Amino acid sequence: MYTQSNNPFSRNSKEPRKTTKGKGRNFRTVEEGAGMTSKGVKEYKRKNPGSKLKTAVTGDVKPGSKDAKRRKSFCARSKGWTGERGKAARRRWKC
Repeated sequence: MYTQSNNPFSRNSKEPRKTTKGKGRNFRTVEEGAGMTSKGVKEYKRKNPGSKLKTAVTGDVKPGSKDAKRRKSFCARSKGWTGERGKAARRRWKC
């Protein structure tokens, strides 16, 4: 089985698992809308140079803008998510 190096969700990682609780957290809780925090995205990009990872599009966007297209794409891609965290993330993105 292929495993991606530097994957923040890896089960075999030597680093402690990033959680939704505590001082150094990189992920939001379900109540907060799930997904990564801006701090978590910065840390991921620091560990993975060249990454284009961005935070969620949560505000009002102009129709046809890049952010509107990102939101539309995410909402289409995540339509089948039925888990608690997936539903929370879709709410945060305003899908």
